[in-house]
Amino acid sequence: MAEKRFVCLNEIADRVELENLTPEIDLCAVKVDHRSVNRPAFQLTGFYEYFDKGRIQVFGKAECEYIKTLPQDIYKERINRLFSLHFPAAIYARGLMPDETALEAARKNNIPVLSSKYTTAKVVVDIIEWINEKLAPMTTIHGVLVDVYGEGILITGNSGIGKSETAIELVKRGHRLVADDVIEITRLRDGVLVGKAPTLTRYFAELRGIGTIDVKSLFGVESIKLDCPIDMIINLQEWNGQTSYDRLGLNENYEKILGEPVIRYDIPVRPGRNLAIIVESAAVNIRQKKMGYNAAQELVDRVSEEIRKKKENKQI
Repeated sequence: MAEKRFVCLNEIADRVELENLTPEIDLCAVKVDHRSVNRPAFQLTGFYEYFDKGRIQVFGKAECEYIKTLPQDIYKERINRLFSLHFPAAIYARGLMPDETALEAARKNNIPVLSSKYTTAKVVVDIIEWINEKLAPMTTIHGVLVDVYGEGILITGNSGIGKSETAIELVKRGHRLVADDVIEITRLRDGVLVGKAPTLTRYFAELRGIGTIDVKSLFGVESIKLDCPIDMIINLQEWNGQTSYDRLGLNENYEKILGEPVIRYDIPVRPGRNLAIIVESAAVNIRQKKMGYNAAQELVDRVSEEIRKKKENKQI
């Protein structure tokens, strides 16, 4: 069984700029594993059907204005009941502050209360987006990830076949390195695959015979990128004279990463082939396809049209 993933509340607080109103409660000890948040308007009316206590509770202007309409004894009963459910945290948006009754109920149940100066909508969206990014399905792949003309190219192949050397040549040609050797790939909610390097090896590359180099220091900050979507896989293979390689490009192969199909090209490697130019050409070609132009299909259409014309001429 896969280990359940979570985000510590202190990370969320730092990310979305939250002020801790209960400093006696350790935010590092609070683990959030739910990908959404809740605004407790219904709960303040006494309705608790479908309430998910795993969600962070966000109080906006509507909740705070409604609280002001309640008699003090009813408000106290409802706020105490809400905090007795032991959700991860309460956040007051728009610079709104909880009253002492809410703070007392929070401290009693060891629930941290935080405040944000931003609008309720921004707080909700920022928290949901960041939690989903942190808790998204992830895997690691051996290879090299480069950004070429805005396309994320994952270069794979056997060890020593020339992946890192190709990446460095691409960097020298003005493209950007994202990761070398180990790539952490995350699948976001919309199915987009995003790759990046582990923090420990970020911006480093290994060249056999030379050793490890710091790409950022050698080629400048314009030569690296923190992460990028994965648009294509270039799989480098040892040249085999007995293998029939695709020469037209009509049939496309795909490889699944975290359940998402990614187009893959198998490129044979032999002396004299400039792999950097091949990767650049593949990147431009896939951009053309995204824009609705397929060079292979265009060639087939031209040949078909030429054959049709010759047949018509013969009939005449």
